[in-house]
Amino acid sequence: MAKIHHSSIIDIRAELDDDVEVGPFCMVGPHVRIGAGTVLESHVVVKGLTTIGRNNRFFQGAAVGCEPQDKKYKGEETYLEIGDDNIVRENCTISTGTIQDQSITRVGSRNLLMANVHVAHDCVLGNDLIIANNVALAGHVHVDDFAVIGGQTGVHQFVHIGTRSMTGGVSGLSHDLPPYVICAGNPAKSFGLNLVGLRRAGYSSDTIGRIKALYKALYMEGLTVAQAVEQMDTLIADAPEEVRPILAAMRDFVANNTRGIVRP
Repeated sequence: MAKIHHSSIIDIRAELDDDVEVGPFCMVGPHVRIGAGTVLESHVVVKGLTTIGRNNRFFQGAAVGCEPQDKKYKGEETYLEIGDDNIVRENCTISTGTIQDQSITRVGSRNLLMANVHVAHDCVLGNDLIIANNVALAGHVHVDDFAVIGGQTGVHQFVHIGTRSMTGGVSGLSHDLPPYVICAGNPAKSFGLNLVGLRRAGYSSDTIGRIKALYKALYMEGLTVAQAVEQMDTLIADAPEEVRPILAAMRDFVANNTRGIVRP
C-alpha cells in the first residue's frame, strides 16, 4: 500500500502502486498514474493526464503534468508519459503536450534532471540524459539518448539534440546538434567531438577515428551538407559492419535535419 503523508492531497481517482511514497504537502490529481517505488519528496504537484513509471524520485517543488505554457492551448486532453528510474530535482517543471503536435510529452528512463529544469510541451526526451541546472527546453524539442546539456542552456523550439552530444553551460541552441558533437556559446557553435563521452561509453579507438572522419567531412572540408552526406556514405560503406550503425546515426541525423545544424 502506498505510504502517504497526512498533509498531502491525493485524489481518490489517482492510481498509486504499492511502495509509492508521498511526502508532506504534495498534490496528486485525479488522472495520474504512478508506478511502484516512485517517491514524491515534498511539495510536489502531479496533475493532468500523467503516467509515471517505477522507481522515480521527484524532489521538492517539482511541478509535473502542468498545462502547456502555450497560448494556443485551450484545455484539450493532452498527456505526459515518464519512464522509470528518473531523478527530477528541485523545482523542475514538465508540461503535457499540445494537439498541434502528438498531444504528448515523453520523458524516457534513467535521466537526471537537475534543479529548475523546464521541459516544455511536446518534448521527447530519450534515456540516460544529464540535463543540468536551469536548462530550458522549449516546445517540441527532441533529445536523444546519452546527451548531456550544460547548465543554463536555452534550447529553441523544434531543435533536435543527437545521441551522446554535449552542450557547454550558458549556451543558446537554435539549430540541431548532431550526435557525438560538442557545442557551446550563444549562438552555439561546434567545438569538436565528445571524445570523453565516447571513450566512457566503450567505443574503440578505431570507431572513434571513423567518427572523426565523419566530423571532418561535415565541418572541416568546406562541403555543403549534401556533399558531406555523400562523403559520409562512402566512409560508412568502408567501415566494419558492426560499426556502421554508430556512424549511420550521425549521417542520418545530418541528412534529415530540419533546422540546419550547429556550425563552427
